[in-house]
Amino acid sequence: MGDLYPRSHIEIDGPLARYYEQLLNLVTLGKYSTFIENAIRAMDIQPEDKILDLGAGSGYNAEYMVNYLNSDGRILGLDKSRVGIERFREKFQTNPSVRVKNSRIDEPLPYDSEFDKVLTSFVIHGLPHPARENLIKNARKALKPEGKFFILDYGEFELSELPLQIRLPFLAAECEYAYDYISRDWKAILVDFGFKPTGNKEFFDGFTRLLEAEKQSDREL
Repeated sequence: MGDLYPRSHIEIDGPLARYYEQLLNLVTLGKYSTFIENAIRAMDIQPEDKILDLGAGSGYNAEYMVNYLNSDGRILGLDKSRVGIERFREKFQTNPSVRVKNSRIDEPLPYDSEFDKVLTSFVIHGLPHPARENLIKNARKALKPEGKFFILDYGEFELSELPLQIRLPFLAAECEYAYDYISRDWKAILVDFGFKPTGNKEFFDGFTRLLEAEKQSDREL
């Protein structure tokens, strides 16, 4: 998406994509793996769940999600990073239940009421708001009735209130879309798009969170 949204920092490719997971663990002093493990645990994945991962990257989240699935469970990741997709396929080349496709996630997708859960992890904050709305529409359409949509990303906070050791890296690394993201009421936005917020698990003192919402039927809207 870098060509489409040049002011975004979410599209990572090349050597950085290959070593991105190790870099995140380094900058979080080894806490990133535990953070993701705890967030995935909070999704309450069931053995036969069908999961759509929007912006799946190298399959880092899928490595944790697959541990909760049996042979009937499925994970489909969508991403545009060439290296990310290569890494994803390397990790799951012997597991036909976990697949990845080269696909935009901010344009209409063909999936309709097929998935129990949809996850997007540290992607939506880096999109302009109209593209975020398209992603949310895709998630709702892809979910089965009462399916769950999970947004693992930054929380809502005032930058000026963050500790200096967190605020400075955020200011140095993040794009203007992220500043807009943290200022919005995401529970209200999800309600507007046909979801009922059902969970809000915070990490790192609210700097990040797992926001959970259930797909509402048309008659409930």
